[in-house]
Amino acid sequence: MANPIAQFEIKPLVPLEFGGIDASLTNSGAFMVLTVVSITAFLVMGMRSRALVPGRWQSLAELSYEFVAGLLRDNVGSAGRTYFPFVFSIFMFILFANVLGLLPYSFTVTSHIIVTFAMAMAVFIMITVVAIARHGFKFISYFVPSGVPMAVLPLMVPIEIISYLSRPVSLSVRLFANMMAGHTMMKVFAGFIVPLGFFGVLPLGIDVLMVGFEFLVAFLQAYVFTVLTCLYLHDAIHLH
Repeated sequence: MANPIAQFEIKPLVPLEFGGIDASLTNSGAFMVLTVVSITAFLVMGMRSRALVPGRWQSLAELSYEFVAGLLRDNVGSAGRTYFPFVFSIFMFILFANVLGLLPYSFTVTSHIIVTFAMAMAVFIMITVVAIARHGFKFISYFVPSGVPMAVLPLMVPIEIISYLSRPVSLSVRLFANMMAGHTMMKVFAGFIVPLGFFGVLPLGIDVLMVGFEFLVAFLQAYVFTVLTCLYLHDAIHLH
């Protein structure tokens, strides 16, 4: 039976080295490039005609735009429109990377903690910069919940700080763990299909169902990551 973890192994495709630094193009890097190219092609093709009565591609492009714009509007308010390009890019990258990872013989870049942590840190740094730029020293009040008695503050303030600093970890682990677990389970069931012969129909059916479920998970994980980004942005702009 094939090792279900082997699918996550990073392999160099184009060996490159500069000054002793390994800068090889790996399967992970190649699929990141493919993800960006796919998003660009999807949006360019979708908005190429700009028809009054949109076709399928244009409808999908407009739907993705309106979906993210609606998330920002509902969770952040009108002040969130400034940050639409960033949030839209995050959502589309995660969604396309997740979906591309479901294709046969592909690679799921969001199944690696270093990738999801890098995106989570980008969100964390952006939100912190926004909060400091908007509120200055008043940003410290974010860690002091309103209405809390003074006697409880020595306990509450460290909890709030730890909760704030743990955001990149929770964002990255949630996405990475869900994608890795789903792909591992599909590989495990796929490994039983041939050895079981006729009875391999059962794991085959389970695998087919899991593929459909993973498409749903691919969207949900992109949605959850984006919603949490919007909520964190709301906190940065409005300070609770």
